[in-house]
Parts: sequence; structure tokens; C-alpha cells
Amino acid sequence: MDQILNKVGSYWFSQRANKEMNSVGDDINSLSSSIEGGAKWMVNKLKGKMQKPLPELLKEYDLPVGIFPRDATNYEFNEETRKLTVFIHEVCEVGYKDSSVVRFSTVVTGYLEKGKLSDIEGMKTKVMIWVKVTNISSEGSKVIFTAGIKKARSREAYEVLRDGIGVDKF
Repeated sequence: MDQILNKVGSYWFSQRANKEMNSVGDDINSLSSSIEGGAKWMVNKLKGKMQKPLPELLKEYDLPVGIFPRDATNYEFNEETRKLTVFIHEVCEVGYKDSSVVRFSTVVTGYLEKGKLSDIEGMKTKVMIWVKVTNISSEGSKVIFTAGIKKARSREAYEVLRDGIGVDKF
């Protein structure tokens, strides 16, 4: 009986170890395009500090969960300075159901406050021409994008995560 339990225990342990190693390997592969941010993320994971998913963070700060592409899952957030840095695998565009289009660089930064992302770098929107988005704020059922001028849009259009479509340049 001891031999059987020993074998079952060894099998369970090896399966669990393989699963954990595969998880770390998958994490490394998914972060390879954003090495700098990925390295910090991996260190935090190994230390046992897991960040909440980006949509959850945005929701906590009263911003729509879909203002970043779906694959923008790797980020850094400094709670003291409120600086948010989001890493995206490739330059991409996201089209929203209100016909707006937002283009993202591979790194987007800004300062996160309740209902507002300010001093944004790495994001543009199409208003006849591509214009740099500097602020996004949330006011009730509206999301206000500041890109030279303020443009109020329906918050509902940004509450759904959407895939980014790769483009050649930011």
C-alpha cells in the first residue's frame, strides 16, 4: 500500500511541477515582446505578487474596461505616483462600435486617477487625421477623449474588450 501511495504522490507532484513550469514558460513566451515590463512582471510573479487584470484595474478607477486592446494584459502601476504603463505586443488599432478608432503604440503611459487617465503617451485617435490622445475621463454614461479638443463618446462603446489589429507604424 505504501508503494502505491508513494507512486501516486510522486505522480501528483511531478504533474503539479510540470504544470507550474509550463505556466512560467507560457508567461515568459507571452511577455517576450515587452522584455523590460515582462522582466518586472516575472519578478513580481516569482515573489508571489500577482497584479489584478488590467480591465479590473480600470474598472476600479471608474474607466471603461475596453479602452485598451484585449491583448494588453501586461502593465505596471505605481500606486504612489499613479503612473500606469501598459505594454502591447505590437502597434495596433482598435475600432469601437461607435465608429471611433484608437491607435496604440507598444508602450502607453499615463497617470491614473478616479475616472481619469491623464498625460497619456502612446495613443492616437482618428479625427480626420491621427491626433494624439492626451486625456481620457469618464463622466456617467460618457467617456471624454481629449485629443486637441474634447470629444464625448458613449461609454457603452468602450465597455467591451476588443482585439487590436496590427498596423505598420504608430
